[in-house]
Amino acid sequence: MKEKIDLLCSEIESKINSVSTKKELNDLKVEYLGKKGIITELQSGIKDASDKKEYGSEVNRARTTFNDNFDKKSAEIELEELNKKLESENIDISLPALDIPVGSPNILENIIEEVEEVFMSMGYDVVDGPEIEEDKYNFELLNIPKGHPARDAQDTFYIEDENILLRSQTSPVQAREMLKAGGDKPIRMICPGKTYRRDADDATHSHQFMQIEGLLVDKNISLSDLKGTFDVIAKKLFGENCETRFRPSYYQFTEPSVETDISCFVCKGKGCSLCKNTGWITVSGAGMVHPNVLKNCGYDPKVWSGFAFGFGAERLAMLKYGINDIRTFYQTDLRESKAFDRRDV
Repeated sequence: MKEKIDLLCSEIESKINSVSTKKELNDLKVEYLGKKGIITELQSGIKDASDKKEYGSEVNRARTTFNDNFDKKSAEIELEELNKKLESENIDISLPALDIPVGSPNILENIIEEVEEVFMSMGYDVVDGPEIEEDKYNFELLNIPKGHPARDAQDTFYIEDENILLRSQTSPVQAREMLKAGGDKPIRMICPGKTYRRDADDATHSHQFMQIEGLLVDKNISLSDLKGTFDVIAKKLFGENCETRFRPSYYQFTEPSVETDISCFVCKGKGCSLCKNTGWITVSGAGMVHPNVLKNCGYDPKVWSGFAFGFGAERLAMLKYGINDIRTFYQTDLRESKAFDRRDV
């Protein structure tokens, strides 16, 4: 048996070395290892062998010899074909490259990053939080108990029951950070992110939108600190000539509350369609953190005070870039965002 396998191995090596194409090599594989191949038939004869162990060992030697030589020859043929292909396919690197469209960063991401950079330069942390929120954080800790009419303006999407919801504002992140701080540490943070409300989608409303809310808690904080902070962000976003003002307003979680306005950058305060002939444009709501909110989140309102504010990212972007339809931000037409790509500036 050994002599027969020796001859077979020599035959295999000779035939494999003589082929020059993948087809010829595969034909040999069928000849030796196919259903009716030489080695396959030898394998089926093991049941009639007197010494099955020796017989099986020799057949396996023949199979190994074929596989080793087959793999070696296959690699040689592939390398040879590759070299021929490289020699025949020349690339002219002097030709101009094709212009491949790569898209643009999202407009909202641009404005959020711009706001983040300004606040980080003033020492603020950028904090994130869950979009699926508990009623406690979204409303109750923020001085909006169940049944309060202030909830109507922030009607959101509830999940399973009335205690789990899609957050209607990013203020829950502020509540979580205050609770985490334990009531004895100053806080300086902004929390940009998605929010959800049951609004009908139109040119100025969306059921999903981006908010950029901020919070500062420390000792001896006053409304003048908020005014100074708002002045900085307004001038960074809309130019050094931008003027700001506060108007009295009402929010359940701040007291006193204000609407923050900027001077119209189109008409320079003279009155136009953008500012509705008032000379001013409202950009956000703000105010001093309500004592009840401080108390709910572990801070003593007799010792600590702070201010909070909230921008709509879409609102800022629409004003800054002259966009008149909020739905532009959520369309898939890359031409819309290309016009506002900061990489082209």
